[in-house]
Amino acid sequence: MGKNKRWGKKYKDKRDWPTYNEKLVNRGEYYINPKFLQTWNPEIKEMNNNKVGNPYLYPESLIEFLAILKEKGFKDRDLEGILRGLSKNMNNFPVISYSQINRRINALDIQFSNEYDNKLIVGIDGTGHKVTNRGDWMRHVWKVKRGWIKIVIMGTIDGKIVDVRVGTEKYDERNAGRIMIKKHKDKIKKVLADGLHDCNETFDLCEKLGIDTAIKIRENASKKGLGRRPREVRKYKKKGYKKWAKEKKYGMRWPATEGIFSAEKRIFGECITATKKANMYKQAKRKFWAYNKLIQNC
Repeated sequence: MGKNKRWGKKYKDKRDWPTYNEKLVNRGEYYINPKFLQTWNPEIKEMNNNKVGNPYLYPESLIEFLAILKEKGFKDRDLEGILRGLSKNMNNFPVISYSQINRRINALDIQFSNEYDNKLIVGIDGTGHKVTNRGDWMRHVWKVKRGWIKIVIMGTIDGKIVDVRVGTEKYDERNAGRIMIKKHKDKIKKVLADGLHDCNETFDLCEKLGIDTAIKIRENASKKGLGRRPREVRKYKKKGYKKWAKEKKYGMRWPATEGIFSAEKRIFGECITATKKANMYKQAKRKFWAYNKLIQNC
């Protein structure tokens, strides 16, 4: 029996391996880099300016340092131990307790502050993170339901995150997308999304805001009507998927969404360890914040 002929062109690996390897090594340096010691005193002074009650003792940069390590799998007590080891070799700076570490990390104000040019091409998509790391056998044998947290992101075509929304399994991904579009309307030039976002509300919003769209049209979409969606449906049906995707540059959606999901899960895992619902949402968002910080600095 003959071998099946491979479809398409033969894959060629065009990556710059020396540069890629250096980026991976730089990640290790980024994880354990106590830069917070350089800004400790001025940060504390600013944080305690006009503060009522007990003063802050530990700067926000220290908490961010610990938060990223926590998403790499370290427990709160591990983090206290890491700080003890660093303190012994770095002028005995004060060490925060594991209970305070947990509280301060959950209280972090997560912001996706990136230096962006206006008129971004962005992708919108959703994924899920498990709220338990139990095996599949438990689900099937003991009939235990494994819940998950839904995360909807807006990312740029160069793999940076603009915004993140989180909710339960029933979270409306399309509505979350429209909320992010409204929030960042002044920065966005074009929106890329899969067929889930093929709805009049999203097309009409982008039409109103003057934002171009490359949203995959569903097979049963109707051509009738006068709005943007019916116009886009007619174009899609006339050209076919391949020609439409090429003209719309729909392939740019992958690095803006799926690429981010893949990398974030490989680096920080797809399981949520927090037990309270509010903290689960915070941790899910924090994983993507940690990923964004990592790619900005490495």
